[in-house]
Order: sequence, then C-alpha cells, then structure tokens
Amino acid sequence: MVINTNIEAMANANNLNASSARLAKSLSRLSSGSKIVAPSDDAAGLAVSSRLKGQIVRLDAALTNVINAVSFTQTQDGFLKTIDGAFRRMGELAMLSMDQTKANTDRTLYNAEFAQLVEFVNVTKSKQFNEQNLFDGASLDVTVDSSGATFALSGVNLMTGTSYANATDSTINISSTAGAISALELVKIALTQIAKDRSTLGALQTRLNYTSEQLLVTKENLSSAVSRISDVDVAIEATEYARGQIL
Repeated sequence: MVINTNIEAMANANNLNASSARLAKSLSRLSSGSKIVAPSDDAAGLAVSSRLKGQIVRLDAALTNVINAVSFTQTQDGFLKTIDGAFRRMGELAMLSMDQTKANTDRTLYNAEFAQLVEFVNVTKSKQFNEQNLFDGASLDVTVDSSGATFALSGVNLMTGTSYANATDSTINISSTAGAISALELVKIALTQIAKDRSTLGALQTRLNYTSEQLLVTKENLSSAVSRISDVDVAIEATEYARGQIL
C-alpha cells in the first residue's frame, strides 16, 4: 500500500490526456477534411502530396496553354476560310474576264471587284491574336506537360514570296484576256496552298485536343493519388471521434 504516490490516479490522468489528444486530433481532421493536420501525422505523405499538388498546378497551367493554342489555330482557320472564299471568287472573276464575248468595259468591272478582293486578302495578312502575328509563318512552342515539354505549332505564311503573295500582287490585272489567264493560274496555286494550310491546322487542332484530354486524365489521376494520401476518411475518423468522446 502506497500513500504519497497515487499511481492509479497518474495512470488515469495519462489515459485521459491521451484520449483528449486523440479527440482533438480527430476533431481537427474532421473540420479540415485532411488527415495530415501536422507534419508529424505523416511526414513522408506530406512530402509526396506536396509534390503532387505542385504537379497538378503546373498541369492546369499547361492545359491553359493548350487551350490558348487551340484558340490561336481556330482564329487562323477562320481567316483562312474567308480568304479561301475570296480566292474562289477571284478565280471566278478571272474566268469571266476570259470570255471572248465580253467587252473591255465588262472586264474593267470584273477587275474592279478583283482588286478589292486582293486588297481584302492583303489586309488580312497582318491580323494578330493577342499581339501575335497569325500569318507571318513563325512557329509557336506550345507547353504540353507539367515538365515544360513543348512541341512546335507550325505557322502559316501569307507574306512575301508565297503563293498567296503571288496571287495578290497589286500588279495583277484581269482587264485583259491575257491578264485574266495569268491571274487564274496564280489563284489556282493559292487555292491549292490554302487547302494544304487548312488541313495542317486541322491536324494540329486534333493533336491539341488529344493533348488537352491527356492533361485532364493525368490531373484526375494525380488528384486521386493526393486524395488517398491526405484526405480524411470521414467514416473512420467519425468513429474515432465518437470513441474519443466516450473515453
């Protein structure tokens, strides 16, 4: 029998302190939704989840870059579609001007419309997307991964030295039969090139769309991994909280 030291009271106090600590931890986990409230809860899990969260943030940024690249190519294709229509009309005008039954005054009228379409295409060449030239032929690097990997988005060139420029030279004139024949050949070459460029843009858009889907799937998987590491299981923790309250 011991008088000065109450061992049973000390043991009870220790048990009470331990139960209170577990109760407080369960409450903090339930209120925060995270089972790693303090680094000591799971030091390795905290490090892994932190790295994964950083990767998820970078994936979001890469996804934004890809979406912007899709918008860029869609804008290019929108302009090319109207240019395609202009070239088709220019070819039609050249064919009409080649008609030997037409008078020179008729050809002059055809040429006036032809010149306006040439001016329209030439103005379109300088269009921009967020201060980036759409048709200077320069390629753009698109970020496609959280590691910073990129691929080159090939450009469309409407500037000097291209079939577009040849078909829209200010010296082209269809007010004569000979001029109409020459203009028609240049317009046909430009139409062939615009078909190729639009096809290339379509292929790039397909790749970007698949890249976007891949980034979304990767983000989903990484988020699931983070959840398994750091998110609290409410059912289990609620049971622990109830146990702590009883104790």
